[in-house]
Amino acid sequence: MAHAASLAAIHAAAFPDNPWPDTAFAALFQNPTTFGFIDPAGGLVIARAVAGEAEILTIGVAPAARRRGIARALLAAALAAARGRGAETVFLEVDAANAAAASLYREAGFRPAGSRRDYYGAGRDALLFSLPLS
Repeated sequence: MAHAASLAAIHAAAFPDNPWPDTAFAALFQNPTTFGFIDPAGGLVIARAVAGEAEILTIGVAPAARRRGIARALLAAALAAARGRGAETVFLEVDAANAAAASLYREAGFRPAGSRRDYYGAGRDALLFSLPLS
């Protein structure tokens, strides 16, 4: 919660069309199942783990910090933390138009698990991915 403003700033840079306010980050961290990591260069990952499952809620890197492996490192840290919290499977959604993110997840071993129509707004579908950790 102490980093809510920093998380909101990074998220706004990474997702200018749909930034989360600092109050959203503060609220997420009220729940003990939520965890996350910040890269000081401008990256973040927020996830939660409960009852053997984990979900990546958001992962993003500010444009000026992209193409440096930050997202890959943050994803690896989140997966390790999810394992440490007893998760056996990790889920996430990604904008179907975000080919770079979908490629990152596939390279990390995630597999398609479905889609959600208009999840990110009219005409912006989400691809669902899952990754078994066991």
